[in-house]
Amino acid sequence: MNILPITTGAYQEICCIVWSHEKKAIVFDPGFDAEQIFQALEEHGLQVAAFVLTHTHFDHINALADLHDKTPAPILVHSKDWEWAFSERNQGEPYPLPRKPENADVQWLESSKDWKVADLHFQCLETPGHTPGGCCLLFPEGKIMITGDTLFKGSCGRTDLPGGDPRAMKDSLKKLKQLPDDIRIFPGHGADSSIGVEKASNFFMQ
Repeated sequence: MNILPITTGAYQEICCIVWSHEKKAIVFDPGFDAEQIFQALEEHGLQVAAFVLTHTHFDHINALADLHDKTPAPILVHSKDWEWAFSERNQGEPYPLPRKPENADVQWLESSKDWKVADLHFQCLETPGHTPGGCCLLFPEGKIMITGDTLFKGSCGRTDLPGGDPRAMKDSLKKLKQLPDDIRIFPGHGADSSIGVEKASNFFMQ
């Protein structure tokens, strides 16, 4: 199993590309710099099997429509986030409102806890708090989890933005705390870490 984090845009948002033997990739949270992400796919000879969104803040989806135009694939997202993703609520100055992909096959992450995309298997953990439909995506065989803006190295996602909920975030972090220590985490911003390290050193996981 391979994972390639790509730092995008002024917000330093991290888009992760994950693939295995079949060279069919999942693109997580294409924030900005669509051309850079597309070039990385071409360099590794990858075909997009799905786009998966941990949540839909503008800095995590601004490149989605451009990439979907070039390489259409199903979009997996929580329905509670998709409903406002392309509304004025998601305007991030000075950036334009994210453009909604046309004719997209949109599937709700919350409809299943287990997903199989090409030869990749991941589990959906609903982790609201930063947004109502925030999710973390765990690859149990590879011991890798994409945490979006729920859990960072040494911190967690803000809850003072529209849709944020401190109590829900606390419950979501408790859920993540139950996972094995050796799960490696890839947040939506900043360095990667592990569940064990965060249990031991992250104030928000205490």
